Parts: sequence; structure tokens; C-alpha cells
Amino acid sequence: MSESWTQRKPTALLVLADGTVIEGDGIGAVGEALGEVCFNTSLTGYQEILTDPSYARQIVTFTFPHIGNVGANDEDIEDLVPANSIGAVGAIFRAEVSAPSNYRSAGGLDAWLKARGVVALSGIDTRALTVLIREKGMPNAVIAHAPDGVFDVEALKAKARGWSGLEGMDLAKDAVSSRTEVWTEGPWAWNEGYAAGAAPRYRIVAIDYGSKRNILRLMSGQGAEVVVVPATAGADEILKHSPDGIFLSNGPGDPAATGQYAVPVIRELSKTGIPMFGICLGHQLLALALGGKTEKMHQGHHGANHPVKDFTTGKVEIVSMNHGFAVDAASLPETVEQTHVSLFDGTNCGLRLKNQPVFSVQHHPEASPGPQDSHYLFERFFRMIDDHRTQTAA
Repeated sequence: MSESWTQRKPTALLVLADGTVIEGDGIGAVGEALGEVCFNTSLTGYQEILTDPSYARQIVTFTFPHIGNVGANDEDIEDLVPANSIGAVGAIFRAEVSAPSNYRSAGGLDAWLKARGVVALSGIDTRALTVLIREKGMPNAVIAHAPDGVFDVEALKAKARGWSGLEGMDLAKDAVSSRTEVWTEGPWAWNEGYAAGAAPRYRIVAIDYGSKRNILRLMSGQGAEVVVVPATAGADEILKHSPDGIFLSNGPGDPAATGQYAVPVIRELSKTGIPMFGICLGHQLLALALGGKTEKMHQGHHGANHPVKDFTTGKVEIVSMNHGFAVDAASLPETVEQTHVSLFDGTNCGLRLKNQPVFSVQHHPEASPGPQDSHYLFERFFRMIDDHRTQTAA
């Protein structure tokens, strides 16, 4: 009879800041990673999740038990600078990662995790860990993988306990390129891959705080030439590109920390009359620039099945979310209108400036794979640009 898992020496540990030690089987990169543990309820898209820059300094627990079945490839990544391997630092799976079975697979998940430097473990009760996060919040932790099973547990506990966490941490600078570049790739098509974007009719300047590729693809598919500038770009640098619209991207870390340099720029840009659209961290930074506040969430929102109501249409849409901070709706000034709300917990998911073509959402309308209920937001952005062009030409 084969040796049971409980009789095998664990080759990976998850050590929480409160001293809890969870044993598992190590896969992916060998070594240690320090981060905040969250859970994601998505059934698909594990490669996109792990490469989303918004997950920087986080360890993702997947509630769906079978991860890795479709393997990995070079197309399903979301970070703009893959050489930097910005995204989740760790991953936790219930079942052992199986051999891939998908025509798009270029290799197994284990080898891909190693190449990305992501430390992972499998073979634990992810349901129990998810309940712990829901009850106690997202804990700081160290995830460690040692093939020989030798760990300094006390040192790992001290490291987890000593980390200050994501509050007050600006991670956007680490998640982006320092260069300005033009994005030209369009949306993915079945059996065709990523095509070139539509003929440019607009110029969008995207401020990159840790943007996902598919956001830029959808704008390119709408006929936009997308000029991507670093998170630290000033208003003069952005405006010199003569944008028809300005986009505020998603990204990692505490918005209040990133806001130290981003908020004054956004505040200045919001007064120009140029249409502006923000997603996730971009939404939070816009709220701060308009006079609102943000706050750390208990367990965050991470998954592709979140119901959100759009007050401007009266419709409910199922959306993809990934955020551990939220806008405090009560802090928004009279000049700002709340446009979207989470039907899970009532937190703010969208806003607009009443006297300017400026709006943003907390969720990810570009989700791929994932629900496409919110694709209309990109169309709304470009309609604003068309209206602004008409008004300025009159």
C-alpha cells in the first residue's frame, strides 16, 4: 500500500503571523515568499490571476480544487513586464497539480511556477483556510518550499509576525515599466490568438499602476492608440501626448500610499475636461483625488462571480474582482455620484464626477476568462470621448 500524504514528510509550509503552521506538498519555486493570504473563487483563469500585478505581495488560495489541468502557455499572462514576474508571490491548491490536458498548453503548471519564481503548495484543506480568512481577515504569512522538508519554523514564524503588511505600502512603482510605450495588440480570437488592434481613431494615455494586458487590448480593439506611461508620470508629460482620453489602470498596494504622488496628477487631469476612466486601483486613486477616502477590507473581493448593480442602468452584472482596499462611499463629496455597488456587502464599486466626463469602477470589466457583462464600460468611455470631441469642435 502506498504511503499516505499524512505519513510523508511535508515539503512546503504556510506559516501565518499568529503562529499557525499548515503543512503541504511543495511545487513551483523553491524558497520562501512573504505576503498577505487571500482566497479567489474563480473556476478558471489561474494563470491570468497569478500574473495580475494587483496580486503583488499576495499569496492566492484557490477555492476551486483542481488547478493546473489546462497547463500554461505564453498567451494567458496579464502583467506588462513579465521579465519582472510581478504578480502573486505564492499559490495554494487543494489537489495535486495534474498533467495538463488542453490543446493550448505549452507546458505544465509546476514548471511555469518555477520559471515565474512563484512558491506554491498543494494538498491542504483550502476550505478550512478560506473559512479562517473569512472569519479573521487576510493574514500575513510566509509560504516556504524545501524539497528536503527541512524548515526553520521559528524563523518563519518570526518573519511572518514581523511583516507590517500591505497597509501603507506603495507597490505600483515596482509593478510597471519606467518607459513610455505604445500598445498595439488587440483582443484574443478563437484559434487566431491576439490580433492587431483596430485602425486608430483615438489616442488614450494609460497611466500604468500595474495594468493588465487585456484592459489595453480591449481599448485597442475599440480603435485606440494606447500610449502607456509610468505611474510616476506628471500631468505635463501626459498632456503632451494630446490624449483624447486618459485611463487610470489597476495595480497593487495601498492606494493611499500610491496616492502620495498619483493623486495630485489625477486631480489636475480631472479638471481638464478630457474624458477619464479608472479601474480598480485607478478607481481608488480617482476617489482620493476627488476628495474621498479608502479603507482596508476584511477579506477583500477576489473572484469572477461577484454581483454588482449599476445605478445608471438599473441592471445587475456578474463581474470579476480583485482588491483588498475599497472606497468609503460615505466620504465622497457632493460633486461625486456613486454609480455601482457590490450586492455582496454594499461596498462602493463605481463613481462618476457630476460635472466632468470622469468615471471609474472597482471591478475588472476586461475579465478574461470571466464574465463579459461589463464590457459596455469601455463603450461608455469612448462615447464620452466622441461627445467631448463634438463639444470642443462646436
